[in-house]
Amino acid sequence: MQIKEAPYSNLCSSKNILTVNGQFPGPVLYANTGDTLVVNVQNDGSQNITIHWHGVKQPRYPWSDGPEYITQCPIRPGTNFSQKIKLSDEEGTLWWHAHSDWSRDTVNGALVIRPANKTKYPFPKPAAEVPIILGEWWKSDVQAIVNEFLAGGGDANKSDAFLINGQPGDLYPCSKNGTFKLTVEKGKTYMLRMVNAVMNNLMFFSVANHQLTVVGTDAAYVKPFKTNYITISPGQTIDVLLEANQNPNHYYMAAKAYNSVPGVEFDNTTTTAILQYQGNYTPSSPPIFPNNLPNYNDTNASFNFTRTFKSLADQKHPVDVPLNVTTNLLFTFSVNTLPCENESCNGPNGDRFSASMNNISFVLPRVDILGAYYKNIKGVYGDEFPSFPPFNFNFTGDSLSVELQRPDRRTEVHVLEYGSNVEIVLQGTSLLGGIDHPIHLHGYSFYVVGSGFGNFDKDKDPLKYNLVDPPLVNTIAIVRNGWAAIRFKADNPGVWFMHCHLERHVSWGMEMAFIVKDGKGSQQKLLPPPPDMPKC
Repeated sequence: MQIKEAPYSNLCSSKNILTVNGQFPGPVLYANTGDTLVVNVQNDGSQNITIHWHGVKQPRYPWSDGPEYITQCPIRPGTNFSQKIKLSDEEGTLWWHAHSDWSRDTVNGALVIRPANKTKYPFPKPAAEVPIILGEWWKSDVQAIVNEFLAGGGDANKSDAFLINGQPGDLYPCSKNGTFKLTVEKGKTYMLRMVNAVMNNLMFFSVANHQLTVVGTDAAYVKPFKTNYITISPGQTIDVLLEANQNPNHYYMAAKAYNSVPGVEFDNTTTTAILQYQGNYTPSSPPIFPNNLPNYNDTNASFNFTRTFKSLADQKHPVDVPLNVTTNLLFTFSVNTLPCENESCNGPNGDRFSASMNNISFVLPRVDILGAYYKNIKGVYGDEFPSFPPFNFNFTGDSLSVELQRPDRRTEVHVLEYGSNVEIVLQGTSLLGGIDHPIHLHGYSFYVVGSGFGNFDKDKDPLKYNLVDPPLVNTIAIVRNGWAAIRFKADNPGVWFMHCHLERHVSWGMEMAFIVKDGKGSQQKLLPPPPDMPKC
């Protein structure tokens, strides 16, 4: 992979963007279940970069996982890093993206993992498979936007467009010629491999007059279900089947942001692509538009879609939910504020925006945590990330006091014993109004055993858990002012990042890391680093 700047035009204007092998989105990587890939990342851009293989568990090998200053120092301009991607049981669609600052905006692409030799999909093989990558576009330089909003303490400027496979689509100026088109044959079934690479928004997506059948998410199969729309979080992947069973015509595929917070500015535009049938006919002009895209603020539409997912849970795809939990954790996710000298910042009341987990706003160190852990370097991080919020309050109550909004800024990890059965309740809070948080855990897929609105009730809510066929995912959206409960077995030693996948929340500190200790067996220990690890 060669990362370099290239001029790119959208919305009647041009700018330089970071591309991979000259492409945006970057190239699709294809592999089979259980393969090991070696990707040489050559940084010919002008800024530091890292690449993360989103949803790949990298067993015992976090050295190639990619988050900047968590598992590696960045790849500096003019240098390269040969990354080993160790696939295990992942099967379906994942993706890769930059994991340094906001460079994932244009440095991203799909990772398609097909069944290993002689095994089949658990559904009839589609006629074709098409990656559909949802993206986001700013006319101005993205790095300048990041620098400006971090310096000013306010929110980031909203984007100018959303994209499907790098193209805004017909509804934006100067965009009609490039609109992505998918040609289908009547009577055939196609698989759309959906990736949400958008920076700061959950997205609704729909295809006019066509139902979609969801068959997988985050490289694990689900019990198929039919739907008129999907909700997809940043970081999430969803595999859907589309039957070309309508009258030959042109139909829009459309995607727009879901935004649950009144008063927060967001990009309220709609990106489109065209599904066009083969054959001789006069197509509708404009193409038929989907009439079942939910309203931008329809929280129930988002939540109800997400909670429909269930694992396949059959003989070939068994479910292995930890039943005997040995480690119980409760993490709160909040948008906060920090005081600003002379109330001169652009956040609420002249304060500076911040964000936290369990009231700790994460500070990225300048030496990577994995290297410090492996070499026993002191002073890089603390190991006191709390198991529970430091003080209890009505997490989703109205008009919470400003004192609750002041997080501690520290670099803390949480240490897990090898083999422990972990349950984490991910609890959103209504500080500053609250918002949905798509939470991603590196190094693991986890089972979502429960979710709901309001505060988690430790006595009542576990009685309603799904321990039979919960979905296995790597990214879960906590509904606005609600909660989700996840379970996994801590059997992958190393340092693993956990963060909100809304990029501005990461910039503000909504992240932490786990250290999973080595086990006793020889196959339960962290492998040594490669010789070409980037230097800090």
